[in-house]
Formats: sequence, C-alpha cells, structure tokens
Amino acid sequence: MSQQVRVRFAPSPTGPLHIGGVRTALFNYLFAKKHKGTFVLRIEDTDQNRYVPGAEDYIKESLDWCGIPYDEGPGREGDFGPYRQSERKEMYSAFAKALLDSGNAYYAFDTAEALDAHRKDHEAKGKTFIYNWHNRLKLDNSLVHSEEEVQQRIDAGDAYVIRFKAPQDEILHLQDEIRGDIQIDTNILDDKVLYKSDGMPTYHLANIVDDHLMEITHVIRGEEWLPSLALHVLLYRAFGWDAPKFAHLPLILKPVGKGKLSKRDGDKLGFPVFPLQWEDPKKNEVSSGYREDGYFPEAVVNMLAFLGWNPGTEQEIFSLEELVAAFDLTRVNKAGAKFDPEKTKWFQQHYLQQTSNDVVSAQFMELLTQKGVDTSLAYVTTVTGLIKERAIFVSDLWNLGSYFFEAPTSYDEKAAKKGWKEDTGAIMKQVITVIEGVTTFDSTTLQDAVKGWITSNELGFGKVMQPLRLSLVGAMQGPDVFAIAATIGKEETIARIQKAIETL
Repeated sequence: MSQQVRVRFAPSPTGPLHIGGVRTALFNYLFAKKHKGTFVLRIEDTDQNRYVPGAEDYIKESLDWCGIPYDEGPGREGDFGPYRQSERKEMYSAFAKALLDSGNAYYAFDTAEALDAHRKDHEAKGKTFIYNWHNRLKLDNSLVHSEEEVQQRIDAGDAYVIRFKAPQDEILHLQDEIRGDIQIDTNILDDKVLYKSDGMPTYHLANIVDDHLMEITHVIRGEEWLPSLALHVLLYRAFGWDAPKFAHLPLILKPVGKGKLSKRDGDKLGFPVFPLQWEDPKKNEVSSGYREDGYFPEAVVNMLAFLGWNPGTEQEIFSLEELVAAFDLTRVNKAGAKFDPEKTKWFQQHYLQQTSNDVVSAQFMELLTQKGVDTSLAYVTTVTGLIKERAIFVSDLWNLGSYFFEAPTSYDEKAAKKGWKEDTGAIMKQVITVIEGVTTFDSTTLQDAVKGWITSNELGFGKVMQPLRLSLVGAMQGPDVFAIAATIGKEETIARIQKAIETL
C-alpha cells in the first residue's frame, strides 16, 4: 500500500466494551500491524446523555489487557488529537457551514410534534414517513424559506437542525473490502440530521470529519454500520474528499446461531460477554469479565480472531504475531459468526497447558494464600506439574488437587463401598509396613516396593491400589497415586492410610 495505513477504533463511552467491540478493535489492530500502520483510539462521546463514568478507562484497560494497545489516542497523543469528540466539538460547525454553502445541506425547523404528526398521517395511509426528496419542499426548512427569513429565525433562537440533502434518482456503487460491490438507490435515503442548534454534531458528521482530519485510510467496523455507508460516502463526495476504504465485519451471533450475541445470552448460559468485569455505576450491577473468570488474554484474542475470519488452513492456535502475519480482510466472512463458549474454553485449556508451570503455580499460589493455605512455591510448582493437564483455568487446580494441601475429611461413598472390603484394613496395615521400609521416598522407588509386595503376596492390584488412592485423595481421582504419595511425603502418606483404616 502506497499510503501509510491508519485505522481507528471509535467506541462510545456508554458502558462496558462488548466482545463484539473487542473483535472490531482486534481486526483493526491486526490490519494496522500487518501493514506497519497506526492503530488509533477515538472516543466518540458527543452523546453526553448516555455517557457513563469509568467507561473510557474500561475501554483502554480492556485493549491493554488483550495485548492490542492503541498507538494514538487519549493519553497517547499523536499529531491528530484531541482524540475525544467532546474536545473537538468547536471544529464541526465550520464543516456543517461548508455543506450549507455548497447546497449539500439545509436548515430544518420542523418541531418534534410536527414530525410525529407527519409520521402518524403516513401510517394511517399505510405509508412510511421519510424526510427526503419527495416531501422536503413541503416541510419547514430553508429550502422553502428565503435566506432573510431563515436568518431571522436563527437569530430569534428558533431550534433547528442541519440536514444532509441526499441526492435524487441516482444509483450509488459502493465498494466494501469484505462484501464487494453494493448498489444503493439514493431515492430510499433520508435526509439525515448532521448538526443541531445546541452546537453538537450528530455521529455521522463528526465521524466523517474526524476520519478525514485524522487521515484514516481504512474504516473497519461492525455490520450494524452498513446502512450508514451510503450517507458516509455521499458526505465524502460533498466535501470533495477521498473516502477511505470500508470493511464491514459480520455480526457475532448467539450460540444458537440466530440473533446478535447479548449480555443476556451470557447471563443465561454462564459465560462473559465483556473482557473485564464491569460494575455499572447507574444500576449497581456487576457483570462478569473474561479476565476475572480466569481466561488468559491470548485465549480470548485467539477465539475472537476466528469469529468471522479464517486463515485458509487447518491451524487454529495463533500467537498475536502469527495473527498479524496471517490476517487478511479478504478472508473475513460475510455471514455472521456463531459464538461458541465451549470453543473459548478449548482455547483457554490449550494456553494453560502451554504456559510454564512456574507462571501457573505463581497464580495458583495467590489462590492458595486467599484460602489460608501456607505452603512453598516449590511445592506448589510440583503439584501444578502433576494436575495441570486436567485443568482449564488456574482456579480448577484447587478442585483437582486440594488433597495435596489438606488430608481428606470424608471419602467418596460409592468408591468406598466398591473398594474397601472386610479384609482391606488388614491389607492396608501391611502396606504401611512396606512404605515405612522405603528409604528413598520417590514415586519410582515407592511404586517398585508396593507393586513388588502385591505381586509376591499374589494379591489383585485393585485390592490395594483402589484403597490406597481412596486413603490419600478421598476419591478415585488424581494423577499417579505414587506421585501423590511422594509429593505429600512418607509421614503424611502413612497418616492418611491410618486415618482411612480407622474411618472406613
């Protein structure tokens, strides 16, 4: 690409960042890095009524946690700031005026009540009211009033909006990097409001002006913005500017495949739809996040990359660097991408297994400290190595291996009934004698001693091994039983067997 690639992610600070937004940010990031370009964060906060305190910080923290930080934006100033629209509002009036001067926009004084009456009148006749070419000369605007009258009304403080004058009888050919050629009949477009008399631009005007001034080369955004594409291209044309290239990403669908993924789906099915936990300051409501639920950011990013994109190969596990190298907009699907919570766990389990035991055990150590368990990091690292392969989350390690830190206080009823017979107590007393005779207490030496004793006494392995596991663990679970014994030590192993004999 001859021009320096510049992309932007432009969320509104109206609440937490949905994973659909994170996916949009990720695809922008991947595209920028692939082409050695710049990833810009712009906060679109012109709608102050919906502004939520803390939302902007949440967005920035989410991107950083995912490992897809922005290059330019609030707090990381570049040459195109400010990066909050509320701090740019003084500049938009000049652009609205330019559209008025070129005849591409007009003042409209219609009240909300008058427009509502028009809508109801159309509905009564089985029609849909659209403010555009077919009725704008019958409505209350500068197209039907003299310049003097319009100025008098503005000077008098009459409320107004500035509307875009959509062209009539034209077929627009719009190009989308994902969807190809899109044709739009301009007769179906309405004359969108661009600017209000309170000095605030609407999304459409601010968005186009900012993208132009920030020299954005590619607008990669969600499918929900596809209906706005015609207006945005027409605005570029009206200003005489070159439009960026557009790419509209497919929706992220519910796990059942129909409809857009929502917070309600996550609440119902028990998975997060936000990257980080969110505490709603208005509703006093807490929503779960991938970070707090124990997911690795690499797993979340890998999962999101496959929602609507595929590399064209069988490879599923990608580091961020590999995603950058492989990413191509032409491989993004048009159809919606079904969200699969189980697939997310699959990615999480893979990344947990790939993470070194030292890193995992340090996180596990924090959990143990919270539970009041006093132990050493070296011991926790050994335990982690024995049980990690069965875990999806670090928090699973406690359920998988709590018996490494505290002796069982009860025994699985079904296992006890099956494995602990009348003669088991006597057999286990002899096993204690065998264990006491083992001088080098490692799993191999211990296994050789116990299994050798079983064989020489012509006992069935199940008669000894099942009660031994039950004694040490309290249930028929866990890694190799001799590895468990070697880890907890000779004294603890003997104590647990004795307790099982007394209890069972």
